[in-house]
Amino acid sequence: MRKDTVIALRVTFVTLVLTGLIYPFVMTGVAQALFSHRANGSLVHDEKGNVVGSELIGQVFTNPAYLQGRPSAAGNGYDPTASSGSNLGPTSKKLRDRVAGDVDRLRKENPDAPLPIPAELVTTSASGLDPELSPAAARWQVTRIAHARAIAPERIAQVIDSRIEGRDLGIFGEPRVNVLAVNLALDQQFGKPPKPAPASAPASAAK
Repeated sequence: MRKDTVIALRVTFVTLVLTGLIYPFVMTGVAQALFSHRANGSLVHDEKGNVVGSELIGQVFTNPAYLQGRPSAAGNGYDPTASSGSNLGPTSKKLRDRVAGDVDRLRKENPDAPLPIPAELVTTSASGLDPELSPAAARWQVTRIAHARAIAPERIAQVIDSRIEGRDLGIFGEPRVNVLAVNLALDQQFGKPPKPAPASAPASAAK
């Protein structure tokens, strides 16, 4: 019995050292040496070197001069600590009401954009963190962005097209654009837009 216990403890100790210490340190070292950008979170920096986000996690952009991504059901929106979809089915009234509200908002914000509205602009992803859009959904927003920046739509479209990423290895996934990368490129080429003026309060509320 004592012999078996000693052997079991030795096996446990060796396994702990190999899988709990050596393996993680080796993998971390390899990742830092070969893929340091990815291993450190795929962080994105602006022209001043400040971290403004990650290539892997979407953000909320409300300024009409920026490309807007998919809605998110993760926490309060794009929360990496609460990654999930809404888990609402097609018969859910809550889902239908939320989509209807997004459709109304998008029509008001993009009055000159063609119909129908791209489905991904009113549907959440399974992770709630999707940082990318299809080129079609990005181009659908060109007119609004061009108007907000007082730039010709063709020039906005050129920036979007220049940021299109192809299929991985040429066969996996679909062409897409990273929303944050496009917005940084818009600021780099055309300058940062002014902040939109706050909506004026109703007369009854101002009293």
